[in-house]
Amino acid sequence: MYEPFGSAQDLVANLRSGALSAVQLMQSTLDRIDALNPQLNAIVALRDRGELMAEAEAADRATTRGALHGLPMAIKDLANVKGLASTQGSPLFKEFVPQQDELFVARLRAAGAIFIGKTNTPEFGLGSHTFNPVYGATRNPFDPDRSCGGSSGGAAVALSAGLVALADGSDMMGSLRNPAGWNNVYGFRPTWGCVPAEPSGDLFLHQLSTLGPMARSPDDIALLLDVMPGPDPRQPLARAREATLPLPDVAPMRIGWLGDWGGAFPMEPGILDTCKEALTHLSAQGHSVEAVSPPFSAEEIWTSWITLRSFAVAAGLRALDDQRAHLKETAIWELDRGLSFSAQEIQQASDLRSNWQRRAAELFQNYDALVLPTAQCWPFSLDLEYPREINGLEMDSYHRWMQVVTPVSLLGLPCLAVPAGFGAAGLPMGLQIFAAQGQDRSLLALGQGYHLQSKLPQRAPPTLAGSGEGT
Repeated sequence: MYEPFGSAQDLVANLRSGALSAVQLMQSTLDRIDALNPQLNAIVALRDRGELMAEAEAADRATTRGALHGLPMAIKDLANVKGLASTQGSPLFKEFVPQQDELFVARLRAAGAIFIGKTNTPEFGLGSHTFNPVYGATRNPFDPDRSCGGSSGGAAVALSAGLVALADGSDMMGSLRNPAGWNNVYGFRPTWGCVPAEPSGDLFLHQLSTLGPMARSPDDIALLLDVMPGPDPRQPLARAREATLPLPDVAPMRIGWLGDWGGAFPMEPGILDTCKEALTHLSAQGHSVEAVSPPFSAEEIWTSWITLRSFAVAAGLRALDDQRAHLKETAIWELDRGLSFSAQEIQQASDLRSNWQRRAAELFQNYDALVLPTAQCWPFSLDLEYPREINGLEMDSYHRWMQVVTPVSLLGLPCLAVPAGFGAAGLPMGLQIFAAQGQDRSLLALGQGYHLQSKLPQRAPPTLAGSGEGT
């Protein structure tokens, strides 16, 4: 009745029908976490087993059953969960225990999810490598000496290792796309405004980051995307809620492969070959896949991005300016840059962003979706803070090696990260498949067809001591 790499939709259907009890699922989930999490460090702030079993027993007695009834979930440690330590990976918040749920967390709870703990993240979510001074580093399940990516690294590893069936993530600069690719699972960055963030602070200016679901199939992502979205009267830019399931049938699409953006994005050997081979899963579904020349200046996108990103990050960190001794170097770098910009510099960055938006709109008149790799390098050493060079080309910032995600992030486009396969060293890579704003449902349907061709999370799970599974 319980399969660690099975469908989340099957699990909730069995929980709803009584074929599987919440107690049985919770017991199996916690046993697997006990066996595997010590070597992975994906789930942190794990709650007391007795408390969780009592909540599972209460779920079995309940007569009202929501879409996620009885399903164990761990929430990314950037989001507030009532009664759970919410550290953001920072010693400054090590003892902070929120007294209420964040907006999307409250929606998951109302749908019946049982929160077992948190998933690990980098400090303040900065950098695509999950380590912090509170909980330490999360390890890649395919090679424990390698990074799992980030900032939704703990979530991706928990999914990849079969510790949970669904996970939440958030994504500013590839924070759920890169870890999905490096852990052989799926991550979805929805159209900006689809999943509204907590209505605190500024509600208008910083349209870069978004919350989104992660799973082991696009169909399961759709299950979570029917719970997380929806307008909130305090969020003026939130989109109206639209049903995602069932996913529609997909007519043959015209898909553009952008590769390394005409050489603008340096790639480690093997990445492009692995990704191009993965494109055959789309061709096998009857879609037309063709190479596309760079549609816009990668450097102008980058210039706009790093200005608006620092502007947004500094807005979140400025209250901690007098405690910068407790901040990591990259957080201080973002804070200082963001506080230094003039209004006209922000406007110039927004002008570049607007130019890219206009060009992208033209591009999507000819293509239903576009494709890029999820990262420019393979999972790197756990001991490395970030890659300093790719193929001998020096990286001029802590995040330049993730430049490949910025065309999507800058415009808030819907983007599905899918597993692409494995390189020569047995490490995973992923593809970003993205479309025009609002095309979330058709993009997930395209991804589900891809999944039915590949089924990589189920066919090629990581080999872990004590798991009983492997490649």
